[in-house]
Amino acid sequence: MSCSLGEGMIGHDAVAPAVPSSRAQQGATSLAELTTLGVGGAIGTLVQAQTEAEIVDVVRDADERKLPVLMVGGGSNILAGDEPFPGVVIRDMRNDIRTTLDDGCGGGQMSVTAGTGWDDVVVYAIENEWMGLEALSGIPGSAGAAPVQNIGAYGQEVAETIASLRVYDRQEKRITTLFLADLDFGYRHSVLKESMVNGPWGPSPRWIVLSVNFHMRRATLGAPVKYGQLAQTLGVELGQRAPATAVRQAVLELRRSKSMVLDDKNRNTYSAGSFFTNPILTPQQAAQLPPQAPQFPVTDHTTINQIGGAATPVPGLVKSSAAWLISHAGFDKGFKISDSASLSTDHSLALTNRGDASATDILNLARVVRDGVREAFGVELVPEPVFVGLSFD
Repeated sequence: MSCSLGEGMIGHDAVAPAVPSSRAQQGATSLAELTTLGVGGAIGTLVQAQTEAEIVDVVRDADERKLPVLMVGGGSNILAGDEPFPGVVIRDMRNDIRTTLDDGCGGGQMSVTAGTGWDDVVVYAIENEWMGLEALSGIPGSAGAAPVQNIGAYGQEVAETIASLRVYDRQEKRITTLFLADLDFGYRHSVLKESMVNGPWGPSPRWIVLSVNFHMRRATLGAPVKYGQLAQTLGVELGQRAPATAVRQAVLELRRSKSMVLDDKNRNTYSAGSFFTNPILTPQQAAQLPPQAPQFPVTDHTTINQIGGAATPVPGLVKSSAAWLISHAGFDKGFKISDSASLSTDHSLALTNRGDASATDILNLARVVRDGVREAFGVELVPEPVFVGLSFD
C-alpha cells in the first residue's frame, strides 16, 4: 500500500541552517547579558542547569525559600529592570531533539528539551519532512518558551503542532504532563502565561516547561500559505502550498528585511521582537477605528486537523494591527524620545536598544507609544514581553 497526499514526498532541498536563537553570554552576571534587548540588572544567583532533575531541584528549593524564579531561554521576550534580580535565574542548557515516532504516512513526533534553540527545532522538522513549523523560522528563543506565549508568525502558531508538555508543577510539586486540551491556547496566550499574570508565580509560570512534544504531518510542502506578504514573496496564491524549504527561506528573508533575525552588527535586532501584541477588539470597538485600519478575524489554531484545513473563527472578536496603529498615531520607524532607545528603523513594532539604553529608557518609550495610540484610537496596546522588576502602569 502506498502513501500519497500529492505532496512531493520524496526528498527535499537543502535546509538553511539554524539562525541565532539567543545572544546569551556564558557566565553572565546581569540580565543584560542574557536578553536580546541587552538591558537588565545584576544577577544574584545564576544556575546553568544540565539536567531535568537539576532544574526541578533548583525551582523547588527557590519556591520553598520564597525566592522569585526566572527561567531564561533565549532571553528574547524579557524586559528586565535595572535593579538587581533578587531571586534565582535558571538557564536550561540542554539541547536535545529526539524522534519518538515516524510512521511514514501518518507523520511524526518529536520530543524537544526546553532549552533547545527554537530555530533548531524548525530545521529538524523540515529535514525530517514534517510540516507545520516552517513559517516560524528565525524566531529567537527556546523551545520551552514557545508554548508559553503560543508563538506565531505568517499565519502559523505553534499551537497547531504541540501534542503535550512535560512540566514541573510548582503548586503540586511534581512532574506531570499537560496535553493540548489543558493549555488553553489562544492568540499569544496559554494557561502557562496566564499563571504568570494572574498568580503568585511570576516572572515564570506555575508550570515550568521541561520538554515539548510535537506531532506533525508528513510533507515536503509547507502548510497552505495564509499570509499575503509571504505568498507574494513565494510567488504563490493565498492558500497554495510551497516547498517547506522555500517557505523557510522566504520567511527568513522577510524577517531579515524587518531586522527580526538576531544580528549582533545590527542594532535594530537589540529588541524583544514585536513589543506589542495585535489588539483583540469587540466589533463595537473595531467599528470606532478608521475605515482603512486593518481588521482580521480571531481564529483558534488548535482546531486545524487536516492539511489545508482552516482555523475556526472565534465569534465576537476582531484583531487589528498594532504596527498600523502605532505608525498612524504618529510613531514612525526610528521614532525616539532619547538617543538610547528608539523604534526600529525597519519596523515600528520593535523597541530597540541603540547601545546604552537602560530598562527605564525602553519602558518610557513604550509608555509614550502606548499612550499615543490610546489617545489617537482609543485602543489599549498590550505589551508582549515578560516584565521583570518593572510595572507598565
